[in-house]
Amino acid sequence: MQWLWIIIGALITYSAVMYFMQRKMVKTLTEEEFRAGYRKAQLIDVREPDEYAAGHILGARNIPLTQLRMRMNELRKDQPIYLYCQSGLRSGRAAQMLYRKGYRDLYHLKGGFKTWTGKVKKK
Repeated sequence: MQWLWIIIGALITYSAVMYFMQRKMVKTLTEEEFRAGYRKAQLIDVREPDEYAAGHILGARNIPLTQLRMRMNELRKDQPIYLYCQSGLRSGRAAQMLYRKGYRDLYHLKGGFKTWTGKVKKK
């Protein structure tokens, strides 16, 4: 039973460390802040292609989180990168992955696409 508490403690510690590291790596923006800057940046939708086709922010490129490692060379390090997914979890993971590869100007949409009220394009 004691090992269970050790595992739970380790998971809580790991989660807290990852939360604070992510806050250092990527700036979380409200929709208003996101709108103010995404047109001057690389706008990346990290959801899967079927989610993207069902509706995405106008002007976004689809690079799914599952393909990001292979497609990172499509992104420029000298320009800001605005990321979003459905709820904000995958875009946070994408930002961590990019940060480890030297990308520094990273932003993601608080609450993800599900909270977006701006223009949407459907395929």
